[in-house]
Amino acid sequence: MPLDLQQFGAKLKRYRDQLQVSIEEISIATGIGAERLQLFENGGTAPTGDEVLILADFYKCDYRFLVSNEQLAPFEQTENLYRRYGPEFSKDDRRRVQDFLFLCECEEQLIQALNRPRAEFRYKPHGNYFKGHAEDAAARLRRHFGYAAEAVPSDVYADFRTIGMHVFRRRLENSNISGLTVRHPKAGPCILVNYSEDIFRQRFTATHEAGHVLMDKEEVIVSFSQWKPRDLVEIRANTFASRYLLPPVVLEKLPVKTWNRSEMTRWASKLKVNVITLAIGLKESGKIDEVRYRELTDARVDRELKTDPELDGLTANSLERKRALLERGLSVSYVSLCFDAISEGAVTNARAAEMLMVDENELFDLAELFHVKIAAHG
Repeated sequence: MPLDLQQFGAKLKRYRDQLQVSIEEISIATGIGAERLQLFENGGTAPTGDEVLILADFYKCDYRFLVSNEQLAPFEQTENLYRRYGPEFSKDDRRRVQDFLFLCECEEQLIQALNRPRAEFRYKPHGNYFKGHAEDAAARLRRHFGYAAEAVPSDVYADFRTIGMHVFRRRLENSNISGLTVRHPKAGPCILVNYSEDIFRQRFTATHEAGHVLMDKEEVIVSFSQWKPRDLVEIRANTFASRYLLPPVVLEKLPVKTWNRSEMTRWASKLKVNVITLAIGLKESGKIDEVRYRELTDARVDRELKTDPELDGLTANSLERKRALLERGLSVSYVSLCFDAISEGAVTNARAAEMLMVDENELFDLAELFHVKIAAHG
């Protein structure tokens, strides 16, 4: 089928508009002349195969999408995102969102290619009692995973990936953005957590966003650190996160009357939540009053006590290198999935490097970090 030049150009133009980049900036980054890039967008000339690959790499999309008649890309979702929240996203953060959606789509392709099982879970809210929805959904999901009544989830990222959500973390410039949820037309529900947040806060944000996926139908939701107190959708997602991480039976048994700030810190660390999250749970359950709430929220959990489930049990060198991956948006589970795909012959080295947003030399560095052996010309 011949390339539809008008459609090819329209896709390039939509990507460029969303990333807020100029023709000149793309020309410098890709080495393709500005006049030629303009011709592409206007449907005036056909690209070479190399130019398609270069542009696909720049826009972080599958090259096959650019040259096909396929329309399934998250254009509608991202356009809605920037129409509603545009000023909140810098040019660099728009690029990070684009990378995130690319990783989600790649992850979905790998899961299907490797035939990885999923534990399906669906929840349909009934009625208008939003906090009731959240409490019910959290209890059902905990039962779905077989958590004991007093169990604290150790790896929420793994939990939500198991039921079909794509969860990635990436440092964003806007610290007021805690996370966002996008319903990708091909990958499904995608969750981005701001990696600039505190480790325990990231756990809460991921769970909060999972609540949006389960209980809300919007294609795009952005969650902010500062939100409107009467926003029922945010209240519901917060309640879901609180109940999933700190079920009522756990709160009921805490000996709060004897606590000082040191004890508050110790228990928050043990339960893997921030002091403020624990204090809110205790206050809402009637375990403490406003005075005690103010006293106990002055405590803080030391950073050294906050462990990341994707970084547990690593040497100092491996820890720093894998932490750098998370800052770039690459989850440890995703990198492992890419290497599984190489070993099972589902992708070539070159395709895996593209999916990991690295060159082939860096691919071998990653293989060494993950204790994986790959063929030089796989």
